[in-house]
Amino acid sequence: MRSSLRLLHSVRIVLPALLVSLLVNPVAQGQRKGKQAPAAEFELPEATIAAVHRAFRTGSLTSEQLVKAYLDRIEAYDQPTKLNSIIITNPEAMATARVLDAEFRKTGKLRPLHGIPVIVKDNFNTKGLQTTGGSVALKGFVPTEDAWQVQKLRDAGAIVLAKSNMAEWAFTPMHSQSSIGGETLNPYNLAHVPAGSSGGTAAAVAANLGTIGLGSDTGNSIRGPASHNALVGFRTSLGLVSRYGIIPLYTRNDVGGPMCRTVEDAVKVLAVTVGYDPRDPITKHSQGKIPDNYTQFLQEDGLQGARIGVMRQLVDNHIDPEIKQLFEQALADLVQAGAQVVDVTIPNLDSLRANQWCADFRTDIETYLRTFVKRDTLKTLEDIIRVGGYSDLVRNRLLTQQTHSGRPVHPEIPCGDAFTDPLRIAYRSAIEAAMDRQQLDALIYPTWNYPPARVGDAAGYKGDNSQLIAPATGLPAFTIPMGYTPGNLPAGIQFLGRLFAEPTLIRLTYSYEQATQHRVAPSRFPVLAK
Repeated sequence: MRSSLRLLHSVRIVLPALLVSLLVNPVAQGQRKGKQAPAAEFELPEATIAAVHRAFRTGSLTSEQLVKAYLDRIEAYDQPTKLNSIIITNPEAMATARVLDAEFRKTGKLRPLHGIPVIVKDNFNTKGLQTTGGSVALKGFVPTEDAWQVQKLRDAGAIVLAKSNMAEWAFTPMHSQSSIGGETLNPYNLAHVPAGSSGGTAAAVAANLGTIGLGSDTGNSIRGPASHNALVGFRTSLGLVSRYGIIPLYTRNDVGGPMCRTVEDAVKVLAVTVGYDPRDPITKHSQGKIPDNYTQFLQEDGLQGARIGVMRQLVDNHIDPEIKQLFEQALADLVQAGAQVVDVTIPNLDSLRANQWCADFRTDIETYLRTFVKRDTLKTLEDIIRVGGYSDLVRNRLLTQQTHSGRPVHPEIPCGDAFTDPLRIAYRSAIEAAMDRQQLDALIYPTWNYPPARVGDAAGYKGDNSQLIAPATGLPAFTIPMGYTPGNLPAGIQFLGRLFAEPTLIRLTYSYEQATQHRVAPSRFPVLAK
């Protein structure tokens, strides 16, 4: 299995490289005839930001051509295959691309994400474009301003190409099904789920329906779908990136961030979205902790001399044997790349984890409705319930949230954020102390201990490790592809670091990615015929 995947990867690398060389080579056939190379030549699996920008600079590709090529792929693949990853495309995307092309012709300069089409999860406010959180209750809601991260992407030159399907109100980590968009499937195997709640973004980016993606993560929802779709997913430190303008699930845990096909692209998305935003006060903790340049940490030899801790408490019990085999091979690959790998046990892990889930969906969602939606008929949780149109799972969750608030056990302990809640601080301190004792750069474990569940198989949802540490502690955790199990189902490995240690995680994950090159595009979504 492993050797065959490496062979597939080699083919994948050679073919895109050949096609990119045709685009950038000044003696390519189209240029010899004085014609611009057609976008179809570049619309190949796995196009990166760097490759797109190289083609822009040579004049062999425009942003308008690229947007058109992705829209063609969405039309050809998303609904016809029942992938169902996209809720709505942006009718202004082509016009925006033309403006950016004109800007580049005039200035000769490319912004960091100039002309790059991005798939945005439908719980991020997008100015002038419907935002629903997957719910019929918000159908027709068009924000008048962007979410912080969307605005930062636009400022960097990115183009909102489409809004992606998601688990309604982000309620479930297992699947991505909503009353607006139906159910999203896994592009690697349509009989399986892409995980939730950012499954639409994950499926779309994995199937090459856009260059980069944006998702949100309360407990799992960036890293789980990224793992299930052979993507890179960054859950950053709480406080590094503003959540302003994201439909909340539980604000004290929510994080928004990149879902991309490569670590480098995810880093480029991260770099333009970090920073202090007074509208999200938790970001004040990032001040003084943001490097001038995140891309400097993209070091191919970044694992050389690193010390990595294996969280055996998450690895040795309740794990699928195929995932266990992939993880053990990952450990060997880390050692081969120059890392030292040691086993780690967190004392009192179960008691530290207990009583961390402290949520108030009612307060969070009603604040969002009051701040952004401003409809007289949609002010309360009861108004949402009255609209109806939900699955049983969503309706039951909404009904539960009518009375669910605070901490279920020891409610006298305040429900603060990652920097004020005593239980969260204690948990984070214990994790970082364990890392300090063994001088570790990161902790690792499988992102999921089991392969993606089959569609409709609620019992198949098991082994989700993403919920266990990062959300409660506020620590950053990145997932990247680890390989594939039978049925062509992707698996991911997760690297967890100290608070605001994103540079270290970038260095380690990039080095592992470059050493293993596990990602292979799903075969069901090839280059479109000319």
